[in-house]
Amino acid sequence: MAAEPGREKRAASSAPDPAALFVLLDGLRRAAPHELQDQVTNVIREFLLTLRALIDWYLERLDGGPPEPEVEDIPIE
Repeated sequence: MAAEPGREKRAASSAPDPAALFVLLDGLRRAAPHELQDQVTNVIREFLLTLRALIDWYLERLDGGPPEPEVEDIPIE
């Protein structure tokens, strides 16, 4: 049985759009009082770095884990 035309497109469009998250974070940063904008920016930066680390960890898990490190024998004289 053939797949429905456009079905893949609908499945891809059902994925969450990260643009909404970025708009929300930018709105929070702009809504903060001027005295706190640097601190809010730092909190947002830390959140995004944590999100990035989580995505990297998840992708490693999907790929079967981190590759084995190459070990080289070094002769000791």
